[in-house]
Amino acid sequence: MFITLSQVALGGAIGAVLRYLTGLAIAFPLGTLAVNVVGSFLIGVLWVTLADRGHWAPFLITGILGGFTTFSAFSLDTLRLVETGRAPMAALYVLASVTLSLGAVALGHSITKGALG
Repeated sequence: MFITLSQVALGGAIGAVLRYLTGLAIAFPLGTLAVNVVGSFLIGVLWVTLADRGHWAPFLITGILGGFTTFSAFSLDTLRLVETGRAPMAALYVLASVTLSLGAVALGHSITKGALG
């Protein structure tokens, strides 16, 4: 378990640095869009190529891509729901994720802005 956690931590650090550098190189909000699209593409590639070699998944998928973009995990979860015949659940998941996440960021912003003045 320690080795797996170390892989996730190291990969997460690498992914976060890559995300930061992308944000510096590409103007907001296009940098975020680029990270989300590239991360989603790469997680699709890795999900297929690592299916039988799972020992790289914690480092590459959870670590690097998780640190780079959590949107890629959201995209993969949605695809997996569709592929397993649960398209209505996938649609609900997308709707709930986007709606609740936007609501949560607005609420957090509003509460904090009010509290800090």
